[in-house]
Amino acid sequence: MGGSDSSRRSRLEPHGLVALIALALVVGAAAGVVGAAFRASLDWADRFRNELIVSQRDEPVVGLLLLVGVCAAATLTAAWLVKRFSRHAAGSGIPHVEAVLKGQLPPAPYGLATVKFVGGVLAIGSGLALGREGPCVQLGASIGIFVGRTFRLPWRDCRALCAAGAGAGLATAFNAPIAGAVFVLEELVQRLEPRIAISALAASATAIGAARGLLGDSPDFEVHSLPSVEIRALPLFYLLGAVAALLAVIYNRLLLATLAVAQRVPLSVEARAALIGAAVGALAWFRPGLVGGGDAITQSTLNGAAGSLEVVVLVFLLRLCLGAVSYAAATPGGLFAPMLVLGAQSGLLFGGACRLAFPTLDVPLESFALVGMAAFFTGVVRAPITGIVLASELTGNVSLFHAMLGACAMSMLVPTLLRNEPIYDSLRDDLLRRERRRVAAPAAGGASDHGRSTAPKKGVE
Repeated sequence: MGGSDSSRRSRLEPHGLVALIALALVVGAAAGVVGAAFRASLDWADRFRNELIVSQRDEPVVGLLLLVGVCAAATLTAAWLVKRFSRHAAGSGIPHVEAVLKGQLPPAPYGLATVKFVGGVLAIGSGLALGREGPCVQLGASIGIFVGRTFRLPWRDCRALCAAGAGAGLATAFNAPIAGAVFVLEELVQRLEPRIAISALAASATAIGAARGLLGDSPDFEVHSLPSVEIRALPLFYLLGAVAALLAVIYNRLLLATLAVAQRVPLSVEARAALIGAAVGALAWFRPGLVGGGDAITQSTLNGAAGSLEVVVLVFLLRLCLGAVSYAAATPGGLFAPMLVLGAQSGLLFGGACRLAFPTLDVPLESFALVGMAAFFTGVVRAPITGIVLASELTGNVSLFHAMLGACAMSMLVPTLLRNEPIYDSLRDDLLRRERRRVAAPAAGGASDHGRSTAPKKGVE
């Protein structure tokens, strides 16, 4: 891999880097188009689910059973596609991409992209509390691998295109090009590699250009301009960061515990997914606004229109549990969008408590909600720069950087002191353990065709 003549030339010759960046632009454009198509498909699926609910209101029993059946069938199909054709398409996909970039697992076969796209539309469209960013990241990474292999690049350059495609996918998922590039360096590779950095920036640029050409260029959330925070109010945002971090630790532990319980339930993956889909369908019948990725909830929270604090508490607890259960369905779907819901709501609740404690406090509740998004994300993922940039790009607000810095510093500190691992590290470790068990089982039984090493081979995978 690193010692081949072609790899040495790509390191030393400027035209090797130029060629790589040219291909990164292609990867980004393709990831932008595919990501935009995925987002449009999810919008269609959400409209279909909501229109089905409205159309059956006159027949409540039949309508409820129909919706439950459709959602159960959709999640069952998504889980079956994953189990039958591409096991690495389950869940977010970001832990798998990280494992590939670290050389711990080989890239998945190309069939993953189809399973991720179709399964993601079925699962998220049925109302599971999952995000679109995980599928977009894994789709972009798959495109990067495909382009690298097509041009017979050494693994080093395929890896760079894989990372660039993943960042382009995130950029497309949230209309946030800078966050996409930063996420690659801060989370996926966790160090500054110039070739990957340049590739990621180039890919995110063309991805967002392609996606905005298809979807428009307005921020995902409409938030009015918020004033900067006065110095005397900054300690409250440090405290918000600590509170958000504690909630993030609870979220991480709940998610992992739910996955562990789900894996011990004596049901097939398809049956488990169908039961979860049926339950989510029943919830959607009575409260359609509480299911799905949660963008509408985040928008209302950022606008201060989420209702009374008591209602926000109930919705927060419901979404906290619903997100963990939805992820346990083992269907395609990410964690970012559900995290943004919980972060915005936790910030709003904290701001409401501050208003009660300090009646003269002149800080908009929306400011607490926006900072809460960045702080909760940081506490869960441990990627503070991505969290700050993502929250700013999602809302078009850049006036709260100072408050976000303090809050995210605390939301990094508290989980570190509590020895709580970042969620994607924990999920990647769990993925690698399952892969080792899968390889060891047939090897012990003499099935040598499945006992091969999972590490990437040298050269092109």
